[in-house]
Amino acid sequence: MNRKRAHLFLPADLLADVDSLVGPRGRSAFLTEVIREEVNRRRLLQFLSGTEPVLKDEEYPEFKEGAEAWVRRLRDEDLRLEREKLGDWLDCGAGSGE
Repeated sequence: MNRKRAHLFLPADLLADVDSLVGPRGRSAFLTEVIREEVNRRRLLQFLSGTEPVLKDEEYPEFKEGAEAWVRRLRDEDLRLEREKLGDWLDCGAGSGE
């Protein structure tokens, strides 16, 4: 990873808190992690606050009837496959405490 030096001014009490958590030799790694997390969080918030739809109709034709209908079809198909594999075993009272 390419690194550059950055000269930062931090309040003395904040620097003391950082040092108490990670030690003076762990400052750079800690601040890198915290800054990266905050940058990612702000990018996500910016993306989510946009007006552009995330899922475009032409890219996801399976959602044409709505996500609820798509999920229902998936669940129905899963149930059909389960019944196909387990057959009569499901109807013989399995799992009914017998």
